[in-house]
Amino acid sequence: MDQEARLAFWLLFPTFIVVLVFVIFPVIWNLWLSLKPVSLGDLRGISLFKFNLTLENFRKVFGDQHLGPGLLTTLIYTIGGSALSILLGLMAALLVHGEFPGRGLLRGLFISPYIAPVVAVTFTWSFIVDPQLGVLNWLAVDKGLLAQPIPFLSQRWWDLDLLGVRVRMPLALISVILFEGWRYFPFAFLFILARLQAIPDELYQAASVDGASPFRRFYHITLPQLSTVLSTLFLFRFIWTFNKFDDIFLLSRGQAGTKVLTIKVYDYAFGEFDIGASSAVAMVLFGVLSIFLIIYFRWILKED
Repeated sequence: MDQEARLAFWLLFPTFIVVLVFVIFPVIWNLWLSLKPVSLGDLRGISLFKFNLTLENFRKVFGDQHLGPGLLTTLIYTIGGSALSILLGLMAALLVHGEFPGRGLLRGLFISPYIAPVVAVTFTWSFIVDPQLGVLNWLAVDKGLLAQPIPFLSQRWWDLDLLGVRVRMPLALISVILFEGWRYFPFAFLFILARLQAIPDELYQAASVDGASPFRRFYHITLPQLSTVLSTLFLFRFIWTFNKFDDIFLLSRGQAGTKVLTIKVYDYAFGEFDIGASSAVAMVLFGVLSIFLIIYFRWILKED
């Protein structure tokens, strides 16, 4: 038994070292930096290892009037982008689940947004919605849908008249959420399609014999079978989108009401050269994600 225990220890030791170096150490190092007055030029100095710890960075961050709106924007962007990507992935999986000519080609097209380089797709989207050169604005104005071009990525609010009711929409934020949903729906599409193909046909055949409509078959058979996959996908997409920086930075630079907390980390680090405050914002991100994970694993996952 001792030999088996030692063997298990040595087999797990490389994994433990990898987790220690690439997961635990960066978190501890970031926490250490958040408690010190560190500028960008201090990162190579020996003063980093002195125990002059302070909460001044957190006072600066929590005293910033843009922190609350930034956190709210981050949550809206994260929840909206995650939900939209899963919804589009579910629709795409249902579309190609059956047999029809060209299904393989369509599946490949659905995956293309996810495998394309992020710089290329953000540039393409920026060009499409550009108010001067974009094809979307040109078509909308040409067909009479818009009176004038709309700067989708640089206009914060768009006042829309719906049946006499004036609705103010956060245009730039909605635009980056739509991009997020389109860019990452293939990830959800692959997982949902794999689970759909594993659902026994006998369940649908029995429901058809009982006279169940397509909607009832979807609601009572498909959705319950997909519930675990959908909840897991939302967990992954929430974590990844909450930490997203490159997409929203390349699209809008965080302007027009799209400044999420990851943009704030960048602004502190390379705009003000304040690594301590930047690390403090990163710890705020870590704390919010930790709260979400506790809620998810303690209540949501337990109910599922």
